[in-house]
Amino acid sequence: MKIVCIGSGNLATNLTRAWKTVGQPIAQVFSRSAEHAQLLAKQLDCPWTTSAETIITDADLYLFALKDSALQEVATRMRPNKGLWVHTAGSLPMNVLQPFSDRHGVLYPLQTFSKNRLAAWRTIPIFLETSHKEDGALLETLARQLSDDVRFLSSEQRKHIHLAAVFACNFVNHLYAIAGNLLTEAHVPFETLLPLIDETAAKVHRLTPKEAQTGPAIRYDENIIHKHLTLLNEHPEWQTLYERLSQDIHQKAHQ
Repeated sequence: MKIVCIGSGNLATNLTRAWKTVGQPIAQVFSRSAEHAQLLAKQLDCPWTTSAETIITDADLYLFALKDSALQEVATRMRPNKGLWVHTAGSLPMNVLQPFSDRHGVLYPLQTFSKNRLAAWRTIPIFLETSHKEDGALLETLARQLSDDVRFLSSEQRKHIHLAAVFACNFVNHLYAIAGNLLTEAHVPFETLLPLIDETAAKVHRLTPKEAQTGPAIRYDENIIHKHLTLLNEHPEWQTLYERLSQDIHQKAHQ
């Protein structure tokens, strides 16, 4: 299987390095940044380019791991070929690649990725979609090299999964950042929260989120809530966020 990776970010790095680990080589890396392209290509032991016009045309799979806004711009500059064009975005429909290739699809891993932290791929759900059934079999074979949880889903289903993931991951991580800032102001290390964070995440493996919810908001303890809001006087934007989240938690707990 000859694969071209179009992108050099967090997902591109994790996905291609994982494939290399299981013996699936990468034929070429493209990135608009020469530094990033060269760095990833060195890890993969393959050629690299910063010119979409020089992406090879004899690959079996063209994997687009780019920002949504950059995908079409790069695809427009690529030379036509007969390979399978696949994007990795949760928020884009499969047919965004249809104008460029009759053979197109999606490989969307549901996980948060960082370049300096390789993911545990075997447990990561990978969602697939292809324009042709035979390409689905090809993409599934590649995905199962990495994960034991591979499923076919529609673009509409994947769109909702991506939205849910933003709430469960990106928004939660932002709240970690706020908590960290508050602790820094009080000269307390962030690591103090790690056992609490770990237990909160572990509980939803056994309980529903509604069953696992605790804290002053669920009972709307106005005395504690008022004290917390007073502590946030220097951060009015976090006061607003605290109030809205508390109100929503209380409302959902009693539905």
